[in-house]
This record gives sequence, structure tokens and C-alpha cells, in this order.
Amino acid sequence: MLLDAFGTILQIKAGKHPYRQLLKEGLRHGRRPSPDDAKKLVTFNGGLAQAAEHLGISVHPLRLAEIEEMLEQELSSIVAFPDALEAVALLQERKVLLAVCSNLAYPYGRAVKRLFPTMDAFGFSYETGLAKPNPGMYRATCEMIDVELDNVFGEHRVIMVGDSLRCDCHGPREVGITGIHLDRSEGSRINDLMVFAHHVLRES
Repeated sequence: MLLDAFGTILQIKAGKHPYRQLLKEGLRHGRRPSPDDAKKLVTFNGGLAQAAEHLGISVHPLRLAEIEEMLEQELSSIVAFPDALEAVALLQERKVLLAVCSNLAYPYGRAVKRLFPTMDAFGFSYETGLAKPNPGMYRATCEMIDVELDNVFGEHRVIMVGDSLRCDCHGPREVGITGIHLDRSEGSRINDLMVFAHHVLRES
């Protein structure tokens, strides 16, 4: 089973948007934004200062230090959704293999591992060099838990859950993974991960 990270098992309580601030600095110094900037950031295996260099963004050292402090404040505000902790514990108790499959910048990976250390694998875009909904991202994460997507029927079925229809539902379905949309708003069919976990365990 694959789980998205932010919006699904984790939330940022104090959003400072440090990478957005970094891109704004680039704009201030004459760098034109690229449609690929977000993808470049989540597939780059390095910290914020290295990402600035990677994107050709010139930042004054004092301003860079300010943005890095914003990043640390944001990282320290990350918490797990209580229902996610409960669902992960229940699924692992039932011997369900769990992997995180997430598009995120390098510094956020440690927060995921800190709050969910018992996951069987972590498929991070900055490590694979691929970003959802690229089919290779789902395949790479499945390989980490020894699952071949050419044999995902019946008891070998792979399920992904996340809050993005494009990346966590439609993308996975292209490679034979059952994509489930988690919508945390009131009244939606699956609005927390315990509902999802019980649904999965009933069908297994």
C-alpha cells in the first residue's frame, strides 16, 4: 500500500513557504520563473541553499539565512494526523506493507521519517529523481517493498491513497494501482485514514 505524505498522513501547522520565497528572490534578481521550477525542486537531492544554486537563483547570504530559518520553523511545525498514526498502526498490525510515495523537497523527508519511522519504505521524489504522476515514481516505490506492478491482481493488489486526484488516484491507475482519493472535508466518502483502513481490511 502506498501513502501520500502531506495532506494525507502529515500536516504543516505553520506554513512559511520557504521555497516559494526562494523563487521570489530569483524573480527579484531578474530570473524568469519556469513552469518546471516546482518539479526541479522536488526532484533535487539537496538542501535549500544547494537548490538555489541548482536553479540559478542569486540570494544574499542574510536573506538566504532568513529563508532557511523559515524552513526550519515550517519543518518543526509538521505533525502527523492522529487518524494516520492510528491507521498505520492498524494496517501494520495486520501485516500490510506500507510505503510513502510523495513529491517533496529534500528537507521534508526527515520529517516524514521522524513521524512515521516504522514505514516499510519511503519513495521520495528527490531520491528517485521522478515526480508523481510519472509512472516511474509509483514503480520505483513498489520495488522498494518488493512488489512487481505486472502482478498486482487479487491478493497482490496495490492501493494508493492521497489527497490529490491527479497524483494519488489517476496517476496510480495508469500503472494498475487502485487510487483512492482522501478528501478530509466534512461529508466526503473517505475523509480520514481510519475509514480507508477499515475499507481495505474488509476487502482483504
